[in-house]
Amino acid sequence: MDRIILASQSPRRKQLMEAAEIDFTIVVADVDETNPPGMPGEQVPEYLAKKKAAAIEADYPDATIVAADTIVLLDGEILGKPTDATDAEHILSKLSGRVHRVVTGVCIQKGTKQHSFSTTTEVHFRPLTAEQIKYYVANYKPFDKAGAYAIQEWIGMVGIEKINGDYYSVMGLPIGEVVKVLQEFV
Repeated sequence: MDRIILASQSPRRKQLMEAAEIDFTIVVADVDETNPPGMPGEQVPEYLAKKKAAAIEADYPDATIVAADTIVLLDGEILGKPTDATDAEHILSKLSGRVHRVVTGVCIQKGTKQHSFSTTTEVHFRPLTAEQIKYYVANYKPFDKAGAYAIQEWIGMVGIEKINGDYYSVMGLPIGEVVKVLQEFV
């Protein structure tokens, strides 16, 4: 297979690509990740993934680029990465006892060939106590995570009742679909 570049600094995406035994290198896409005004939240991750792939493509025209972006949506509001511990606690308090959606957009591109898609997973949170939220934020420091949590960490084990959709998409990359699309690029 040709050279594959993961356009992400996410340790979770790196972990998933390695677990799928994909040979890749990381090149971080330096792009403005501001959500376009008026764009529905469900479309934002795929838009940003395409933007990240395009930013890398010019420097690596012969490589296959995998770019992704993940957002958490609660009642149409995008819950981004928390700015600090107080913000993380506030976000988790909003998610407590509620159902939200995690949308991961992916763009796989090589030259003029491009395939992009999004996956949406419903996540059902159990009611969390203030103590659980404070414990998680203090011990796991979820400041680089959309929605202030990682499903594979303590909060996921304790706080998530069930999901409808792709677990790995909630981690940040629907790896099964990525592998399938990469096979089509060979």
